[in-house]
Amino acid sequence: MENQATMESQQSNNKLHVVFLPYPSAGHMNPMIDTARLFAKHGVDVTIITTHANASRFQKSIDSDISLGYSIKTKLLQFPANEVGLPEGIENTIDATSLEMLVKITIGVRMLQQSIEVLFKELQPDCIVTDMKYPWTVESAAKLNIPRIDFYSSSYFSYCAIYFVRKYKPHYNLVSETQKFTIPCLPHTIEMTRLQLHNWERENNAMTAIFEPMYESAERSYGSLYNSFHELESDYEKLFKTTIGIKSWSVGPVSAWANKDDERKASRGHIEKSLGKHTELLNWLNSKENESVLYVSFGSFTRLPYAQLVEIVHGLENSGHNFIWVIKRDDTDEDGEGFLQEFEERIKESSKGYIIWDWAPQLLILDHPATGGIVTHCGWNSTLESLNAGLPMITWPIFAEQFYNEKLLVDVLKIGVPVGAKENKLWLDISVEKVVRREEIEKTVKILMGSGQESKEMRMRAKKLSEAAKRTIEEGGDSYNNLIQLIDELKSLKKSKALCNKQD
Repeated sequence: MENQATMESQQSNNKLHVVFLPYPSAGHMNPMIDTARLFAKHGVDVTIITTHANASRFQKSIDSDISLGYSIKTKLLQFPANEVGLPEGIENTIDATSLEMLVKITIGVRMLQQSIEVLFKELQPDCIVTDMKYPWTVESAAKLNIPRIDFYSSSYFSYCAIYFVRKYKPHYNLVSETQKFTIPCLPHTIEMTRLQLHNWERENNAMTAIFEPMYESAERSYGSLYNSFHELESDYEKLFKTTIGIKSWSVGPVSAWANKDDERKASRGHIEKSLGKHTELLNWLNSKENESVLYVSFGSFTRLPYAQLVEIVHGLENSGHNFIWVIKRDDTDEDGEGFLQEFEERIKESSKGYIIWDWAPQLLILDHPATGGIVTHCGWNSTLESLNAGLPMITWPIFAEQFYNEKLLVDVLKIGVPVGAKENKLWLDISVEKVVRREEIEKTVKILMGSGQESKEMRMRAKKLSEAAKRTIEEGGDSYNNLIQLIDELKSLKKSKALCNKQD
């Protein structure tokens, strides 16, 4: 018995322990949680560090993994809501309805640094995987003498583009904000304007001092994890590894991989909302011809001004195509609510459209045969989910690196039609002059959803990428092999560290 106990204790000591530190923003958190779950499914002992309200967003998936025998747990920290002047439970950027709230959440997250470092010490992991928004974890990992892996929650393309814009500053000394410049050193000719860059890239400002260390921390890490796959952006994966010189592993699309055995995919963390509620939606979709419905969604973070909602209403109606549109209730003021309710009644009568308020079962809609395309803000998670479903896109970037992702979809992969968004601005700042007009919306919907040659070719390319996305996560596929290779490499590092400690 004693020998067995010793063997078990040795086995648990040999087991690789990886700590994941996600950033509390849906676009960052969801792919990292899915990645953590993949590590656990491959025999790694996983700990996720987060706060109470954030954990409640994904706890059901973790409980389901635990019931299947995987070693995965959460370590909870108390979010300093009082200290920063936020109501209890507001701990994720998705909850911010104003710039002031967004700033308070960011400050609250920063205040957790000391508690996180204490946890790192207590947990003594073999590796930490942390979001790029925690550049200080490079030092934490060095103190513990363990690898720090940088989790980049967007595309290789966007990282490479930002890297060369930062390095060569091709947007300096231009005649105007709308004059085009070419990003140097990229395998494709990519043209942009200063207005399409994030404000910290346009010129040095207070934000530059916050963002620069994030990108530098990737260069100082053991390597980077990407929610991408080889066939999707192989040129940029190569550029990242060779010219920029950072080791990396593509393990995406992680949502398809982590949730493929999960019959609750329709709910994606909102199980109680999904039961019984989607019958009406599914009946509506089932009544439509294959590939005839356009899905319109701007992600979980973006909120649009009333003036923009009005243009979308007219653009969609004038296009004559079927659509599903996800709208947040706090997008609207009182006038707006009345206007949208009238619109909802009108499209219910004609059966041309379907409005979903607040939260939609996105994976369920994208995978439905009636869905033929998506209007997307070019957030990386939505992009991958659309690609996985084989859908071409109308690209409507709003802020951050979304304008780079648009270039990947339109100019490199040729599966997107741009709606003509001109300015990179946080949704809270979108001015009435900068709204996209109904004529542009109508025109792009007709191109994407029509039966022209351009639409057919985009559809074909999107379907090919969808097949590649499904292959890559199967046993023997690139993403599958990359994950196994990374886990094996981390185990080897752990062993050699243990040997060195013995010899000392």
